Amino acid sequence: MADVKAGLGLRRAISGALKAIEPGDVDFMEVAPENWMHLGGRLRKDFDYFADRYPIYLHGLSLNIGGVAPLDRELLLSIREFMRDYQCPLYTEHLTYCADEGQLYDLMPIPFTEAAVRHVSDRVKEVQDVLGQQIALENASYYAAPGQEMSESDFIRAVLESADCKLLLDVNNIYVNSINHRYDPLVFMDALPLERACYLHIAGHYEEAEDLRVDTHGADVIEPVWALLDAAYDRLGVLPTLVERDFNFPPMAELLGEVARVRAAQRRVQAPVEATP
Repeated sequence: MADVKAGLGLRRAISGALKAIEPGDVDFMEVAPENWMHLGGRLRKDFDYFADRYPIYLHGLSLNIGGVAPLDRELLLSIREFMRDYQCPLYTEHLTYCADEGQLYDLMPIPFTEAAVRHVSDRVKEVQDVLGQQIALENASYYAAPGQEMSESDFIRAVLESADCKLLLDVNNIYVNSINHRYDPLVFMDALPLERACYLHIAGHYEEAEDLRVDTHGADVIEPVWALLDAAYDRLGVLPTLVERDFNFPPMAELLGEVARVRAAQRRVQAPVEATP
């Protein structure tokens, strides 16, 4: 039976507050390696403080897995070294692109096409060859689907199967996309290659309009997203799960309350079913 594991993102704005939490309040921390790999001085000492106490999961921001420019091999080698130095158990990235003759500083949707499946899966294989292990790709939030020839779920499945990589299942992104693109989130979840899921994200978002949600990681998790997390555990069992919060941070007690709710949901799945008389 899998262990209960719930984590928080290590962000510089809350690093001081995170140092004050009790051992066991969180089970792991996640970082974007680009934000920590080449630092020294106080920031490196801060990172080492947490790395000595928690497993560190990596969630990349700038690999540009869906782009057309050659993969940044220097970045990949730095990530590989960072993973080895800190014994990071997992590296994940977004199933998006983020560069076009320069960094776009946003995560753009990849066209859902057969050609894109071949292109992206070849790049994932190259990444995995360099890192020497499988990576996981996240189902992304998006607001337009240019050149769409296949469904989002079929595209994700095709990429992951062709590349033989894992799935980072982001339940908030499922909810956001289900509102913006008008589909049933549970039907969509069931169409994904859930057998490849190894890790989950849960987060808050912004309600721009009744029919438009924006994935921000800057708000509390809402009840429909908690319900989707329960549905994911019912299908997958317990997997490590991150509470994502990138800005607009509440008091640490409130963040830890969301971590505790993740653990409670995981324990519910693990609880033995009582026999009926």
